[in-house]
Amino acid sequence: MIVIPAIDLQGGEAVRLYKGDYAKKTVYSKHPEELAKGFEDMGAKYLHVVDLDGAKDAQATNAETIRKIRESISIPMELGGGIRDDKTVNFYLNEVGVNRVILGTVALHHPEFVKACIDRYGADRIVVGVDIKDGYVSTSGWLEDSQVYYLDFIKELEKIGVTTIVCTDISKDGTLTGPSYEVYENIHKHSDMNFVVSGGVKDAQDIYQVNDLGYYGCIVGKAYYEGKVDLKEVIAHVG
Repeated sequence: MIVIPAIDLQGGEAVRLYKGDYAKKTVYSKHPEELAKGFEDMGAKYLHVVDLDGAKDAQATNAETIRKIRESISIPMELGGGIRDDKTVNFYLNEVGVNRVILGTVALHHPEFVKACIDRYGADRIVVGVDIKDGYVSTSGWLEDSQVYYLDFIKELEKIGVTTIVCTDISKDGTLTGPSYEVYENIHKHSDMNFVVSGGVKDAQDIYQVNDLGYYGCIVGKAYYEGKVDLKEVIAHVG
């Protein structure tokens, strides 16, 4: 399993939201690139970055900050948030040097675009974010709910060649109450895709449990920032 530390960006700063609420944020660093370098120094093998402004406004708002992060580390990084056209995909993959992009809103509304990106860039560089609220897919920075059941969405993604998803239960994100294990077990039972557990991780034991369940990856955000997880120790233990 890959332990993936997370940096969420808003206005060039590293922040965390509570249950995706833009009005309930905590600022953790005004220099996210320094955070990223710290994660690499702790042994992280991948970095997860989300442009919260981009997710809401569909603009590459934090592009320069993302470029600084990319230039500060040598480990791979994935990026999500407002990436909804080929120009932006190409910019981040080929100009900024991000290793893989996470498509969210566009994957629900225009799955043919996701398929075209996979055909052009390869399935290893195109990940889909599956954000769940009460069992249904949520989009546009978690501001819009759909009537699409999450397992149905995942099955459709498999059909078009998606091999990796980042799955977040919005009700758990930023709460430090533990991941939605039932959701992930459902995905594990009904899909062969690699999936990254995201949202709710409260301590090292949660990460170890995700590892024991044999899942592909686990994102760690607030638990690290609030001092609940010794990331260096966890990475050394899990890998």
